[in-house]
Amino acid sequence: MSDCIKRGEVISLLAGLPLAVAATTAIASAADDSAGTKAQFKYQLKPGPAGQECAKCALFKAPNACSVVKGKISPNGYCIAFAPKAK
Repeated sequence: MSDCIKRGEVISLLAGLPLAVAATTAIASAADDSAGTKAQFKYQLKPGPAGQECAKCALFKAPNACSVVKGKISPNGYCIAFAPKAK
């Protein structure tokens, strides 16, 4: 057996490289887009039922962000993903 790589094998490996890079980039991009829109989560600027508000939610990231809803979030807002912080 020869330890030498044939020219055709090198060309085959190089031909597949752009596809591998594209697949990796798509997976990374999908991970960044995991948060949903305000409309998807029915986000509103006022507190929800029983005084539920973003500042009291486990998903809220002070001062004005959320783990699941994209964009600027008011601490006084509310959405259907509300999950009370553990006491």
